[in-house]
Amino acid sequence: MSINDYKGVLVFVEQRFNEIQNVSLELLGKGRKIADELGVDVTAVVPGSDISRHAQLLIEYGADKVMLYDNKALELYTTEPYTQVVVKAITEEKPEVVLFGATSIGRDLAPRVSARLQTGLTADCTSLDISEDRLLMMTRPAFGGNIMATIVSPEHRPQMSTVRPGVMTKMEREPGRKGEVVNAKVALEKNNQFVEVVSFEKEVGTKMDIQEATVLVSGGRGIGSADGFEILDGLAKELNGLVSASRAAVDIGWMPHDRQVGQTGKTVRPNLYIACGISGAIQHVAGMEESDLIIAINKDKDAPIFEIADLGIVGEVQKVLPLVIEEIKKINAAKVIED
Repeated sequence: MSINDYKGVLVFVEQRFNEIQNVSLELLGKGRKIADELGVDVTAVVPGSDISRHAQLLIEYGADKVMLYDNKALELYTTEPYTQVVVKAITEEKPEVVLFGATSIGRDLAPRVSARLQTGLTADCTSLDISEDRLLMMTRPAFGGNIMATIVSPEHRPQMSTVRPGVMTKMEREPGRKGEVVNAKVALEKNNQFVEVVSFEKEVGTKMDIQEATVLVSGGRGIGSADGFEILDGLAKELNGLVSASRAAVDIGWMPHDRQVGQTGKTVRPNLYIACGISGAIQHVAGMEESDLIIAINKDKDAPIFEIADLGIVGEVQKVLPLVIEEIKKINAAKVIED
């Protein structure tokens, strides 16, 4: 087949416990933009069990066609059955672009799909664009995050990439949008790679995800110690936000990994991001540069973080933050009196 025979954009839709994951809606939004540039349709592929209720939601978030692979064996993710489903869908639909979320599932599934289709895969993309000759330009950090590399696949189809959660934005939901729903079938072949899940226990926790926060107060090595994060926590509480951290602070052991922002952590886009004692290395910036408002506090006036900050304060975090917290407390107290 010629590469010109491939048309369309296909998005793998990830569901966990029968709930569609946000990253899939984000990818549908980006897929919609790519498809509009190419003049093609967006197909959403959904493996799972009892998943028909999700079809209209996916259409309203940008899909033109939803392929439902409803099978009890697909209720929980396992590598081989999901690989068979996605390979079959791609073989039938022949899309020129395929997108996966760079989640634990996507990172396990996408390489296996690309290997069976004998095409390339660009992982952890931070930007996707279309060139004049219809090539997908996939940009990701390279060489330890020191450069941003744009990768293309001129001779193989489909062009495949994984994209980290939080990098792309969901399109505005369009209630009542029309699309095609296909109840697709697949005969799952049991082979020596077919693993059966005997039991699954969902971890129950009350921790909030930093990717869902509208305000983040983030600390780096410049905080000085684990105790320094108590000041950040005080500010976060006054702003109804959460505390996050750079990789340096996590590696030292001051904060857990689930609070890490950056290339090897999570990508966030809060309304307000306050970077405290963070130098602004490209690995960290890649995870928070899309925040609406960035405030940086650092004693080094030449710190790279000031290059992307909307507001910068040169000073020691331990001296600046108590003053900021005091002023915010006054503002919050005044609001209570007004109410």
